[in-house]
Amino acid sequence: MSTREIVEQFLKKNYLVSPDVLSSVTNIDDFSFYEDKGEKPIVVTKDVFFVANKNKKPMEINWLEFEKSRVLYEKGKDNKIYESFLEILSFDGSPQKKQIVEALINEIKQQPEIIIEKEEETPNVIITKCYVDESIKEKKVSDFVQYFKNRYNKMRDILMSREELQNSLSIKRILQKKDRDKVSLIGLIQNKYVTKNGHVMLKLEDPTGLINVLINKEKGETYSLAQNLVLDSAIGAVGVSNGEIVFANNIYLPDIPQTKELKKSENESWVAFISDIHVGSKNFLEKEFLKFIKWLNLGLKENIEIASKLNYLIIAGDNVDGVGIYPGQDRDLAINDVRRQYDKLADYLSLIRKDIHIVIAPGNHDAVRLTQPQPTLDKKYAESLFDIPQLNLVTNPSVITLHATRSFPGFDVLIFHGYSYHYYADNVESLRKIKARNHPKEIMKYMLQLRHLGPTHTSTLYIPDTREDPLIIDRIPDIFVSGELHKPEVGSYNGVVTIGCSCWQSVTDYELKMGNSPDPCKVVVMNLKTREIKILDFNEK
Repeated sequence: MSTREIVEQFLKKNYLVSPDVLSSVTNIDDFSFYEDKGEKPIVVTKDVFFVANKNKKPMEINWLEFEKSRVLYEKGKDNKIYESFLEILSFDGSPQKKQIVEALINEIKQQPEIIIEKEEETPNVIITKCYVDESIKEKKVSDFVQYFKNRYNKMRDILMSREELQNSLSIKRILQKKDRDKVSLIGLIQNKYVTKNGHVMLKLEDPTGLINVLINKEKGETYSLAQNLVLDSAIGAVGVSNGEIVFANNIYLPDIPQTKELKKSENESWVAFISDIHVGSKNFLEKEFLKFIKWLNLGLKENIEIASKLNYLIIAGDNVDGVGIYPGQDRDLAINDVRRQYDKLADYLSLIRKDIHIVIAPGNHDAVRLTQPQPTLDKKYAESLFDIPQLNLVTNPSVITLHATRSFPGFDVLIFHGYSYHYYADNVESLRKIKARNHPKEIMKYMLQLRHLGPTHTSTLYIPDTREDPLIIDRIPDIFVSGELHKPEVGSYNGVVTIGCSCWQSVTDYELKMGNSPDPCKVVVMNLKTREIKILDFNEK
């Protein structure tokens, strides 16, 4: 068949064909992908042609976005999105890729069992704080009222530890004052707006009433702090009252105090932090995840001294991709049954050497309720995980204690997946300016300052527990770890190490729409003896 005839055959099927493809085609039948129905690529490039013939089946992606990414790629402006599309196209259809994955799994399985000699004190995981559901009952308005009363009472106790707020008055008593007196008060923010003169006006609430608190725009740092406040969070204020309004001179957040002495374990032990594995997604980076497991099992020379002393693996949610999480997700799934997704996850985790303690919390993609706190993974869906002896399942959020001994209290680790973070990245002025989805440590710092993981009603789904507000950060952690944003970043705030985890998934159409730009296959590791922290890269070089 001549070149002209090949071009004409493609045109009959409503395709434009790139010249670099023609040398590879002897017959139009070689191009097995094309169909008369459904969405199609506009231009058949050599990349599309190659993966189409490898797959031997229709491929469902957003071809319009693919074409846009190819244009950017050809202009030299951005190649990441285009390469991600090619990864999607070739997923599970390339015999070469399957062979590589199978070889990696066999190599890991055939490694001799590694026995690491331990110190006298055995590494351990203690589940310090894990949410337990109230008895199931219909939620009423009174439950929400009690929930916020509980929050107020707990936050009042935290704030009153500050010297400036120890003599705080109830709002009812302040409203009864007639003279201009200096007052201090504690309340939850019911409303916030900027006046026509540019001042910040807050309406604070406590169990006795409501009062307006004005922060003058000339107040410098106090005004900047007020601009970043969100509804339903707790603050303290000191100022002058005229019986109707408090003119604030200072405002205070619950915040965490500066840690005077940083913990260090007596013997060397490393912990690894990961999140957002997304097993079941077409974008799951299987080869890279297996490379990580191979490293854990001392199968790689690079950083082997860390792997040999690594005792803990913390996984902060979104363990599988789930089913029906967002519109059109079925097009992005390689495994469309959530039980089989967890079975596959269990296959991977069961390869990890048995002396590494694994801790798993759920995230918004996991097969648990979306409302927080999220319970541990359900045996109904994730039964295969329950057969892994060194695996600990915890709630989201939860607190665990690592490496405690007779003479060392251990490291308290707060695990929270971070589903609420998107709201604060969009609605807190200082976070919005720095595009905080790319800087998880800044959002985590903000949560520590508020002492709450999602204070604003509607920022996340929550259960109005009548016993307590389980999203309060009442126990100050040594380490605070989160996922969700797919960005590895380490920070420190008042002695608390903050760790935002990477992911094991290449960029999806949905993430592009959300404005996310993931940085996958990075693992944060921490030495509990020296507090040294490294970010290891398991991307294919």
